[in-house]
Amino acid sequence: MEKKPYERPHITRLETSMPGKFGMRSERPPTTHIDGITVDSLVKTYGSPLFVLSENTIRTTYRKALNAFTTRYPKVQFAWSYKTNYLAAVCNVFHQEGAWAEVVSGFEYQKAIENGVDPKNIIFNGPVKTKEELETATRNGSLIHIDHLDELYLLIEVAENSEQKPKVAIRVNMDTGIYPMWDRFGFNYEDGQAWDALNKIMHSGKMELVGLHTHIGTFILSAGAYGVAAAKLAELARLLKQKFNHAIKYIDMGGGFASKNTLKGSYLPGSDTNPSISEFAEAISTALINSHFQPGELPLLILEPGRALIDEAGYILTTVLANKRLASGRRATIIDTGVNLLFTSFWYQHPVTVAQEFSQYREDTTLYGPLCMNIDCIRENINLPLLQLGDKLVIHYTGAYNLTQWMQFIHMRPAVVMIDARGNVHEVRQKENHHHVGSLEKLPEHLQI
Repeated sequence: MEKKPYERPHITRLETSMPGKFGMRSERPPTTHIDGITVDSLVKTYGSPLFVLSENTIRTTYRKALNAFTTRYPKVQFAWSYKTNYLAAVCNVFHQEGAWAEVVSGFEYQKAIENGVDPKNIIFNGPVKTKEELETATRNGSLIHIDHLDELYLLIEVAENSEQKPKVAIRVNMDTGIYPMWDRFGFNYEDGQAWDALNKIMHSGKMELVGLHTHIGTFILSAGAYGVAAAKLAELARLLKQKFNHAIKYIDMGGGFASKNTLKGSYLPGSDTNPSISEFAEAISTALINSHFQPGELPLLILEPGRALIDEAGYILTTVLANKRLASGRRATIIDTGVNLLFTSFWYQHPVTVAQEFSQYREDTTLYGPLCMNIDCIRENINLPLLQLGDKLVIHYTGAYNLTQWMQFIHMRPAVVMIDARGNVHEVRQKENHHHVGSLEKLPEHLQI
């Protein structure tokens, strides 16, 4: 008979009918399987830590979001935000579902081309686009969103030497009641910068003005702010029609929708309090439908959601490396996943569950990663059962930004797998080794030993 691990005596005062911060019970059941595949088998095959992506969750989340908008607005097009997660396997799931590509660099633009996206279905955003990149995007008929006047003038120069007119929109920043206001990107609405840029484009005759774009921020918790933004873009469209008799083809509302993650400092979990995609859809579509656009003349509504479509589909499987007591007496557990892999742990309280059955003994725990850095803390305080060396944990809602912002700091980056709709596991990115990390280095001859 296997000897059970020792658990020190622990006395807990029982308080009947007294709910905790999040209700009567704060513990989560164990996560032993992901899409029917056992956590143990995934770790044994691909190692720990391990990123796991659920293709079924991606497709289901996308279809729900698209349905929320198409039932409220007649013409809708989603564009996948590459900076959120640009693994080819992830991008192509969205493209198979009908999403265009939204990119913010020449690097991402090239990835979209390599993924088979029609260049005409690529939206090129971002504050920095080189002349060569603008020439390529113009030649390919991609949609170029102008961020500032210097880029506008550079694009006029590109247009003068091109057989095609660049298809452009401008990015507009504005006061929507969200603070701090994102005014770094684009042209301001309130002080007239946006209207000035539109006039310059129209009078130049060098470009084809096809749209208006805004992206009011990130992890927005107020759906009403999008209604304000949509109304202001609609007003710009009205002014263009009035002065130039020019009708835009689309309004791009960007992204920034909150996922189910919980921001640090929040009293209640984000899954209960953050706006749903339907609330965002209602605010945006209502503002546009109630604007000046005549029946049958509504512009195409483009959305660029990232986090809200992928966060829930991502998991990190991780292993307990050690337990210790801090000077305060608090229990600390060290796992093999650090902030180099889970960058979003700096602002999210990611849900963490155990991957095996556990006892009823629980204790407030600080969850540290393996890095030799004091900031390597995944959760400052989380109530977990007693964990033993080698036990497995599952960190939830990790699909957004971690696979684009991770780094091989102290430890190399792990493998990434995707579980398809039939329950087949695919390795979509290999685990790094020393060759990958050092392959671009060059050692001067005089330093060779």
